[in-house]
Amino acid sequence: HSHHHQRTYRPAASTFDLSDIFKMTGKIAARLVLVATTLLAAANEAGAFSPASSSSRKLRHASAFRLHAFSPLRESEEASEPSTAARICHSNDLDRRSALVGAASLALGASSLTLPVPFVPSASVASAAIPKKGSGVPTWILSNGVKAGAKVAFPVLALNTVGLSVEDTARAVGLAKKAGITHVDFHPGKERDGVAAYMKENGREGLFLNTKIRKAPPGTSPEDAAARTRAQIEEDFGVLGVKQVDMLMLRDSPDCEVIQAQWAVMEEALREGRTRSIGVINFCEKALKCLLETATVKPALNYYMLHVGMGPDPRGLRSFGESRGIKTFAYGAVGEPGPNEELLSSPVLQRIGDAHGNRRPEEVALRWILQSGAGVSVRPTTDFGLGTSTCAVGRKCEDGIAARAGALQWTLSRKEMAELDALMSPNDNPTLFSSAGCPDAFVMLK
Repeated sequence: HSHHHQRTYRPAASTFDLSDIFKMTGKIAARLVLVATTLLAAANEAGAFSPASSSSRKLRHASAFRLHAFSPLRESEEASEPSTAARICHSNDLDRRSALVGAASLALGASSLTLPVPFVPSASVASAAIPKKGSGVPTWILSNGVKAGAKVAFPVLALNTVGLSVEDTARAVGLAKKAGITHVDFHPGKERDGVAAYMKENGREGLFLNTKIRKAPPGTSPEDAAARTRAQIEEDFGVLGVKQVDMLMLRDSPDCEVIQAQWAVMEEALREGRTRSIGVINFCEKALKCLLETATVKPALNYYMLHVGMGPDPRGLRSFGESRGIKTFAYGAVGEPGPNEELLSSPVLQRIGDAHGNRRPEEVALRWILQSGAGVSVRPTTDFGLGTSTCAVGRKCEDGIAARAGALQWTLSRKEMAELDALMSPNDNPTLFSSAGCPDAFVMLK
């Protein structure tokens, strides 16, 4: 998610790191919460909870237990009495989210630590994550935002071509399409040229083209940033030989006025039919707030890093965006800018993979993202690093892409999802490749 042309990097200085808070206050609490959520998940697996509805998840029996936590609750829920950690009363409207919060508080007892309400994707977002076997890649139906009634089918699993050469990009696109992955997520430059080479030989039919607008250089005025955006659209479309793409995604800037000027051009491209949808890349909460101040069309999605160990709602970014109708599109299922060895060697991921027919940890990591209700863009193999990736001739790339497509043909149990949700390492920054305007972004060294 940035132009990985330099090989060294270091994190920018920061006085605040959420992981420090977890280390100081969360280790014991996290284990207790894991026990509580795992027990609840097991009960859920056994059928204690009914399937999700559009409004809530209810207990099967009208006479049921309701747990009231002293941790913060949604506004729609009753506040508990401050003198007790939890109380039990008869109710028929217990939803799973309340139960998890209540069980966590009950496990913590009289501890002074309070926990935030856990993030739960809405049923409408998560429903695309579990397709019927053999049904292909599920899609989100995105509103065009400009033309009334216009809808865009967004495949939730994409090929990520970052770092591939022209030849390897063209090869990967062909292998992905053969495996049923038609969504191609590519950068301007050599990846774009590889997509163009593939389409010159095979045509565009069936492909969902998703590309990115470059960051404006530091110090660029809003007017020049807007002009650069228009010029790049013309250049990229000329190379690709198309009049329209399916999605354009905008990178952030430390200058709020630059973000707003570039987003206005994105909206212009949408109105003119140059793109069918628009989104953003690596936008932290601050950048999203800036964009939304002047936007007439909200981003359909925010594209940022998400993997096991970061939790289902890293730094609150997912809940912030999704509560505003901005879906989560993820990269870095096994870490960035290179594969994270902690994930690939995780005993938890290995154990869960073994239980599902000896699937590899990277397959479990990918399935967790999809089943959480997020979309995801995946590299063809784990042979990648900062600015590099491969899809060489031979079985490795083909088998890697086929395995990624296979993530749609199996599911994790609720207990397994709860266990993976509760893992708190490696806890990376979701907007790692953002500009200096967002916290803890990497600074590329010259």
